[in-house]
Amino acid sequence: MNDRPMNDRAVAPRGADDDWLDALLRADGREHRSAYLDDDGFTSRTMAALPAPVAPVALPAWRKPALAVLWAAAGIGIAVALPNAVTNVTHEVLRVILGQPVTFTGIAAGVIALGAATWAAAALALRDD
Repeated sequence: MNDRPMNDRAVAPRGADDDWLDALLRADGREHRSAYLDDDGFTSRTMAALPAPVAPVALPAWRKPALAVLWAAAGIGIAVALPNAVTNVTHEVLRVILGQPVTFTGIAAGVIALGAATWAAAALALRDD
């Protein structure tokens, strides 16, 4: 039975900035490190035989502007195809909004909600896949 860890890297010493999860993981590692089974280099040979990782394919630069144009065209197309429905929905939304009392907290909540929605949409559109 060999007492060395699976890899030959030294275990990092515990720092002052470690949290409780790091401490638990280190303790679990110490507990199971003694149960190491010698594999006569099988793990090393297997890892060496694996193919090199493939670099991710770069997406075309025109993808994001094209998606923005397509979504804008879809929105305009829906508005043109269903003018009565768009008018009715806009009228009902305005009726509900304007029928509410205007307060500073209501305006702040609306601004925060719109900001969160805008941030989420931008994060989704600008993510690197």
